[in-house]
Amino acid sequence: VQLQASGGGLVQAGGSLRLSCAASGSTFNLNTMGWHHQAPGKERELVAEISGSGTTTYADSVKGRFIISRDNVKRTAYLQMNSLKPEDTAVYYCSLTSWFTKRDYWGQGTQVTVSS
Repeated sequence: VQLQASGGGLVQAGGSLRLSCAASGSTFNLNTMGWHHQAPGKERELVAEISGSGTTTYADSVKGRFIISRDNVKRTAYLQMNSLKPEDTAVYYCSLTSWFTKRDYWGQGTQVTVSS
């Protein structure tokens, strides 16, 4: 399984970004896709995840601002980030959890920086 994340960048507070995570090498539509972030000096935390059936889960800090989605034809998961805050600044990682083995796979991180 390979995951390729993209879409990070520098944005002003209140702005928006959309992250993408393209997956290969797996039965995509059955797996849970997730986005996590890691700020300097902090542990990696779950931001949002979406199951193969489309059930979504969000961290309290992003509820109402971020939307996770998936396109099973394109084998891609997305994280639409709106109303960004400086505290959202972090490296964002996408993940895939195998429906069969429950193993986690990780993509490379993409930096999101929100200026005040």
